[in-house]
Amino acid sequence: MSISDVLNPADLMHPDAFLSPLAIDDAVARALAEDLGRGGDVTSVATIPPAVHAHAILVARQAGVIAGLPLAVAVFQRLSPDINIQAHVHDGNAVAKGVHVLTISGPARAVLAGERTALNFVGRLSGIATLTSDYIRHAGVTKMRVCDTRKTTPGLRALEKYAVRCGGGFNHRFGLDDAVLIKDNHIAVAGGVKPVLERARAHVGHLVKIEIEVDTLDQLREVLATGLADVVMLDNMDIPTLREAVAITNGRVVLEVSGGITLASMGEIAKTGVDYVSAGALTHSAPNFDVALDIDA
Repeated sequence: MSISDVLNPADLMHPDAFLSPLAIDDAVARALAEDLGRGGDVTSVATIPPAVHAHAILVARQAGVIAGLPLAVAVFQRLSPDINIQAHVHDGNAVAKGVHVLTISGPARAVLAGERTALNFVGRLSGIATLTSDYIRHAGVTKMRVCDTRKTTPGLRALEKYAVRCGGGFNHRFGLDDAVLIKDNHIAVAGGVKPVLERARAHVGHLVKIEIEVDTLDQLREVLATGLADVVMLDNMDIPTLREAVAITNGRVVLEVSGGITLASMGEIAKTGVDYVSAGALTHSAPNFDVALDIDA
């Protein structure tokens, strides 16, 4: 598939994963300001005449899942209105090693000035999408959904959570303001499971769900006895304990597993019958995806 003269970065988004144009504009502006500083690309200005044009190929140097193309396109378009881009894949597409992802042509100074910023976005986000896809593959075919966490790079959360969706995963809460998630420290400060749940339920509206983290099966039983939680997060439990938690719950609340989730553990966790797994590694430990910009002479 080839898309000629891409003018709108949104055209390359994953069809089922929205990324706000405002988030794209803000991230690109900050990244270019960081790289170009006060004087711009002094190397290119000193060595490349203004009228010289370049033709470049953005190439995947490994197999994986692509994400971040709308940002790469926005980078080059922000540097020159004369940039022409052809896209050969969309975000969320699986690619083989050596696949041409974008073809970029236009003023050489603009192409070279945007190279590293564009590659940083695509490398980072494709790495997250690829790792997310790997986690899902290791989970096998079950009802369990794979989710991210708030363990994201400061300032890049919207982008990184978008990359998780490109890889087939789902988003947990975006911030402290969009969901109630009672963790161990909340329980300790509030004086126990029942008091903290009673206060939470009395405070929030009827449309707001409440999730609470538990470390033991006794805590799980205490949560179930209150009837006040909608979701229970089973934190750092081994596989036999997870199986028992599923049996004890018997569908009364949604169960989420967290803590030390790895590729190796995904299959066994999924078989226990839990509903969700949340893995911080999707964003905080994703390897950079190897992508390069080659000048096509």
